Amino acid sequence: MWGRIDGLRTLDLGTAGDLRTRLNALVLLGRKRATAGLLDLDYLDEAEKPETVGERLVLVDDDGDRVAEIEVTAVELTRLGQVTWEFVEALGEGFGSVADWRREYEEYWAKRGQEVDDQARVVCVRFRLV
Repeated sequence: MWGRIDGLRTLDLGTAGDLRTRLNALVLLGRKRATAGLLDLDYLDEAEKPETVGERLVLVDDDGDRVAEIEVTAVELTRLGQVTWEFVEALGEGFGSVADWRREYEEYWAKRGQEVDDQARVVCVRFRLV
């Protein structure tokens, strides 16, 4: 189950350490306006439902402390093989193509114990900094 702060679900981007610090900084700079999670790994295994439009989340650091608050502006459940360039660009992580994004995210998910293919269900969440 995800953490809660002041009644809001928390969002901990990436894994603790340099990755989370970098991703949080991109959010604070306004460059990162989206995130992606696997439905099975990040939601069902955590007994959580995907975000909803208008929901507010608390972005947290490695210690679980508040960094910022975000508001969900769009949520799309899609297959990994159907993720668009527009979404990848909104991630703000500097990927040059959908293939570059997919390679990096597949490695990330594999390190977390989840192998994926084109049919993997991905929750694509767009947000704005509040």
